[in-house]
Amino acid sequence: MIELQGRTALVTGSSRGIGAAIARLFAERGAAVVVHGRDARAVTAVTADIERTGGRALAAIADLTRYEQIEQMRVSIEQNLGPVDILVANAGGSTVRPGPLESIDEVDWRTSVDANLTATFLTIKVFLPGMRQRHRGVIITMSSAAARRPTPQSPLAYAAAKAGIEVLTKELAAQAGPDGIRVNCLAPETIMTERNRQQVPEALQEQLRQSHPLRRLGTPEDVAHAALFFASDGSSWISGTTLDVTGGSVLV
Repeated sequence: MIELQGRTALVTGSSRGIGAAIARLFAERGAAVVVHGRDARAVTAVTADIERTGGRALAAIADLTRYEQIEQMRVSIEQNLGPVDILVANAGGSTVRPGPLESIDEVDWRTSVDANLTATFLTIKVFLPGMRQRHRGVIITMSSAAARRPTPQSPLAYAAAKAGIEVLTKELAAQAGPDGIRVNCLAPETIMTERNRQQVPEALQEQLRQSHPLRRLGTPEDVAHAALFFASDGSSWISGTTLDVTGGSVLV
């Protein structure tokens, strides 16, 4: 069993969905976990859930497009739990519907890029210097199958931002590797979070299942276990890679 005893993990965007599953699994395996989000009630609920099952957790609220708020979060984490050993830059998402490039509003483009690529960049920028000083650390970024397999059904701004995260991951792995820091990326496909279960009609869910070689849709726990592998010493010779967590639907 993979253990994370004695380590501190920050999982951004962990008040629900994939991030919450990662936070819960890391706590179960012994890590002190920082549960982050912008919805205080949701963050508190996940934090309380982890503590109720015997884990150690700290709630953190911050807008990841604002450097000063991330820096304030870092200071609070170090005062309460110590320095972050594992950073999972999970926060992101898309509010822009699929469509041709010329139909994308400039504001929507910037919002999508900021919520995904810029937020990942700023979060790493704040926590990377401490990892360099300590000569150790694990950073896990979050891409998407939308960046791995272009289709007309993908929100273009979101896909472009996620593709940028993959390049950022590789460049950072090359830069930070000599300081003992590993950087890898996860790229999930359709994940049945609570929100997706509510929003995706059952008929479409079945259609999506049949499009996957494994004939099922992913769960937040599927992604969490992939993140656990990257966070653990079991992947100590792996850096700069993107792992498709897609049930075989992205074959590259």
